[in-house]
Amino acid sequence: MAKVRVYELSKELGINSKKLITVLRELNVDVKNHMSTMDEDIAKKVMDMLTKGEKIPIDVEKESGLEGAKGETAAVEKAYLEKTTPTPVKEKKSTGKKSVKEGRKARKIARQSLEEKDAPEKSLLLEGRVTVGELAARLNVMASEILAKLLDLGIIYNINQPLTEDLLELLSEEYGIKFKLKTDPDEEELVNMMEQVTDEQKKPRPPVVTVLGHVDHGKTSLLDAIRETNIIASEAGGITQHIGAYTVEINGKRVVFLDTPGHEAFTAMRARGAQITDIAVLVVAADDGVMPQTVEAINHAKAAGVPVIVALNKIDKPSANPERVKKQLADIGLLPEEWGGDTIFVNVSALKRQGLEELLEMILLVAEMAELKASYSRKAKGIVIEAKLDRGRGPVATILVQDGVLSIGDPVICGNIYGKVRAMIDDKGSRIKKAYPSTPVEVLGLTEVPQAGDSFLVVTDEKLARQIAQKRGEKLREATLRKEQRISLDDFFNRIADNEIDLNIIIKADVQGSAEALHESLMKIENEKVKIKIIHKGVGAITESDVMLASASDAVILGYNIRPEANARKLAEREQVDIRLYRVIYEIIDDVKSAIHGLLEPEYEEIVLGQAEIRQIFKVSKIGTVAGSYVLEGKISRNANMRVIRDGIVIHEGRIESLKRFKDDAKEVNTGFECGILLENFNDLKEGDILEAYEKRKVSA
Repeated sequence: MAKVRVYELSKELGINSKKLITVLRELNVDVKNHMSTMDEDIAKKVMDMLTKGEKIPIDVEKESGLEGAKGETAAVEKAYLEKTTPTPVKEKKSTGKKSVKEGRKARKIARQSLEEKDAPEKSLLLEGRVTVGELAARLNVMASEILAKLLDLGIIYNINQPLTEDLLELLSEEYGIKFKLKTDPDEEELVNMMEQVTDEQKKPRPPVVTVLGHVDHGKTSLLDAIRETNIIASEAGGITQHIGAYTVEINGKRVVFLDTPGHEAFTAMRARGAQITDIAVLVVAADDGVMPQTVEAINHAKAAGVPVIVALNKIDKPSANPERVKKQLADIGLLPEEWGGDTIFVNVSALKRQGLEELLEMILLVAEMAELKASYSRKAKGIVIEAKLDRGRGPVATILVQDGVLSIGDPVICGNIYGKVRAMIDDKGSRIKKAYPSTPVEVLGLTEVPQAGDSFLVVTDEKLARQIAQKRGEKLREATLRKEQRISLDDFFNRIADNEIDLNIIIKADVQGSAEALHESLMKIENEKVKIKIIHKGVGAITESDVMLASASDAVILGYNIRPEANARKLAEREQVDIRLYRVIYEIIDDVKSAIHGLLEPEYEEIVLGQAEIRQIFKVSKIGTVAGSYVLEGKISRNANMRVIRDGIVIHEGRIESLKRFKDDAKEVNTGFECGILLENFNDLKEGDILEAYEKRKVSA
C-alpha cells in the first residue's frame, strides 16, 4: 500500500503541517514530524474529515463537545478541547458554570490559534535554484543548522544541493518565514526540458545495491567474493575510503553494487550511497554484532525508504553467533522473516564463499518485486557519486545514470559546473559511447571538479549549460561573501578574555568525497579553547597557491592520499608552513584531536630523500617492470622507502627491490643521473610517474 507523508497531505489540505500533526495525533495516527508517513486509506479518511465535512468519530466528538463540527476549525478546537476538558461525556451535557467556562476557554484558545495562522508572515524572496548554502546565507544562519534540521526529518543533504519546493515549505515552517519563489527563465527551461515520461514508456532497469555496514565487517571482502576480484588489497589501512561502483552479472541479469566506507568519518558518503540506491545490503559480522556504524547505516536506509537485506558475514568463525545478532537487530527495528518480520537475513562467509548464491537470489527477488523502471529514450539525468582532478585527463566525475541515456558529445550541467562529455569509461576500464540507466561511468569533459552528491542533467546545448552554470556560480559566490563573518570589538575582547585559539586548516584530498568526509569529521571535534576553521578544501596535489594561502592565514595543510608538488614543498620549507600527509583518514582525526588537547608527540618524522621521474618503462620477463628514471632532486637510496605518485596522488607505497646504474647495482643515485628502479610487488608503472624516496627517523626527546 502506498504511503503519504504529512507535509504532502498538509499541502493538499492547505493547512499548516504542525496543526495537521496535532490533529493526526488526536486521531491516534502515529506521526512524529513533517516527514512521517501514513497509509493512503488513513490519509483519505483524514482528508474527508477535514474537507468534506464528515463527522469525527462519535466517541471523540462527544468527548470534545464538537459534534457536527467541520473543517480545520473543528479539528483544531477538538485538539484543544480534548487537552483542556477531559470531562466525561455525561458531564459535558450539564449546564454547570464550570463546564461552560472550560468550553469557552477552549474555544478561545482555538480561535487564537486560527488567528495566528491568518496573521501576516515574514517573507523572503528566493530566485531560481536555491542551495542549502545560499538559503543559510539569506537567513543569516549556519548551513550546518539547516542540514541538521533536514537530518532530523530523515533527509540527507549537502551544502551545495538545491532545495525542492516541498523542502523549502518545511523549512519555512521551521523558521516562521514564508519563502516566495521567483523562477529563473533558464532554470524554468531546464525543468521543462525534463519531459514527463509515462510508465508505459519506461522499461525495466538494473537495480542499484548499496553495501553498508560497520568498518571491518567485511563489506569489500563480500563484494570481492561476488566479483571474484581483490579490491581490498589496494585499500590503505585495510578500509574502503571511497565509494566504489561496480557492475555484476547474476544469472544473465545486471546488478550495480556501491561499496561505501564503514569508518565514522564517512557518514556523508554512506548517506549519499543510501540516497541513490534501490536496495541496501547491510553487512554485519556474526562474531561482532551491531556496532555504531551499523545503526547509522540502518537509519540512512530507513530515511531513504529502501528495503534492507541483512548479510550476516563471517559465519564460518567459531565465535559467530547469528542468533544474538538477529536479536540485536530485531531490537532496533529489523525483525527477521522467520520471526514474523519482513527483513531478509542471509548467512554468508566472504572468505569461504558461503551463502553468496542465496544472497544474490534474494537481491534479484527484492528487485523484481520493486518493479524498477526507467526511460531509455529521454536525455540522461543522474547523480555524481565521486569526483577528482586528474592531471592528465582533467576533472573526472564518477556518475550514476538514473534515467535516460548519456552519450558522447552530450552537453551536461552538474550544480554550478558545466561541460561536454568527451569520453566515458565504465567500471571495467573500457571506453563506451552510451551509458544506460543504472550505469556507473567516469565522465571526462567537465570544466571543473563537481561536488559529490550534485545532480547532473543533459541539456539541449552547451550555451544554455554555460549560462545556467554561471548564474549558479554567481549566486554561490554571493552567498559565500554574505556569510563571511565580520569580527566586532566585543567579539575580539571576548576572544581575548576567553583565550580562544583558531586552528586554521586547509584540506587537500584525492577525491571530493574524501575532502567532504574529512571536513565533517574535523568540525565535530570539540574543545573549549580551540576552534577549528576550515579555510579551504580541494582535490589534487598540494600547490604553491595552497602554501601561500596557508602562509597568509597561518594554517596547517592536511593532505589525504596526495603529495605536494616539488615547488610547493620548497615554498612550504621557506615559509615554514606545516604540511601533514596521510594515507588513512582516521589518523588525521586522531592527530588533530591530540594536537588541540596538547597531546601530540610524534615519535617519527618523515625525511624526503629525493624524487625521480620515470622516463621509460621496461618489461622484463620473470622479473617485472623496471622504471628507467631520471633523478630530479636529492638522491634515491636502495634502502629507502618508496612511494609512487601519479598526478599528485599516491598510488603505492613500498620498498625498492633493485637499484641499478647502467648494469651495475648501486647503493644510491644522485641528482641529474639516470637509473633503473625495480619495486617490490608492484608493476603498475607509467611514464611520467614520480618516484619519491623517503625514510622515517625517530624524533629525539
